[in-house]
Amino acid sequence: MKKMLSILLAAALLLSLTGCGADTKPADTATDTHIVVDHNGNEVELPYEINRVVVCDILPLPSVLTVFFDSAEKIVGMSGTSMSAAQNGLLGQLYPEIMEAETGFIDGNTINIEELLKLQPDVVFYNAARTEHAELLKKAGIPGIAVSVNKWQYNSIETLNNWISLISEIFPDNDKTEIVAEYSNKMYNLVQQRVASIPEEEREQVFFLYKYAETSIMTSGSRFFGQWWADAIGAENVAAEIDTDNQVTVNMEQIYAWNPSLIFITNFTTAGAEDLYGNTVGYYDWSAIDAVKDQKVFKMPLGMYRSYTPGADTPVTLLWLAKTAYPELFEDIDIIQETKTYYNEVFGIPLTDDQAASIFAPAAEAGAGF
Repeated sequence: MKKMLSILLAAALLLSLTGCGADTKPADTATDTHIVVDHNGNEVELPYEINRVVVCDILPLPSVLTVFFDSAEKIVGMSGTSMSAAQNGLLGQLYPEIMEAETGFIDGNTINIEELLKLQPDVVFYNAARTEHAELLKKAGIPGIAVSVNKWQYNSIETLNNWISLISEIFPDNDKTEIVAEYSNKMYNLVQQRVASIPEEEREQVFFLYKYAETSIMTSGSRFFGQWWADAIGAENVAAEIDTDNQVTVNMEQIYAWNPSLIFITNFTTAGAEDLYGNTVGYYDWSAIDAVKDQKVFKMPLGMYRSYTPGADTPVTLLWLAKTAYPELFEDIDIIQETKTYYNEVFGIPLTDDQAASIFAPAAEAGAGF
């Protein structure tokens, strides 16, 4: 009897210890879930194992996720606008599997929920400004994560850092929060140190040509990414007097009055420097603008996505913009080598010289459809 009692007590102790171990063991199975707080403050229950990801109209995010994983295999759906950047940039070359992602579930900002359901997503990322998307996904029983583009006042460095932080919470086994923030902040601080002493009267007067067509010219006022880029490189945004949020339409008379000394053209238009030098679009005449007279019109980079927005290329884009605006202050910087170092050290992605250089010579086709 005593022997039997001893056996039972030992068994009970063993079960107790086993139970304690189970309570503290990290979740590591497909059935285990955790709570993630998105950029709208929503608490979203997600599985730890996520294999099928859909991104709605957060256009740079598929590329950010791809370099985060060093693979596009999880991306099963994304916007056609994201796809065109992949097709015409470095992303599609490095990760051809991303071309297999479906795009037909979304048209602009409109989601076709039936087509989305066919993709059987484990999680859907959507623009935090689209609260209607949150409701649509909730009704369909699909976990949705709100991702913001302007919560940090269009600060591209902070936005990228916060995107990576959120993604790392969702995929903790691949956490890159610290390394991305460290490198991003290092690049930002380097630029700030070098441009801080530029006298106000010597600062470049920058105009961001966001979209350009025969009937319209669009730029960035004080509340869009162009303003942050200008501030970050120690330049003046000539359109800062315009307080409109997001993109804004302007005319040539305004541009003549501003007379920018430097023009950056985004990849949301097919236009390039030659179109301003030669006045090939519409009836616009740029010949009187200082930036055109001095041949200081430049197309912004396109690596993993269109670099005007936050994205994986943001730290090297900042360095390129600063070096382009003030070459004498950054003459020691080899932008190709810095790009290779960044992608290799942060994401484990080795780039050749030609691949890194292609980021700074984007194809015009990437701007089609806008």
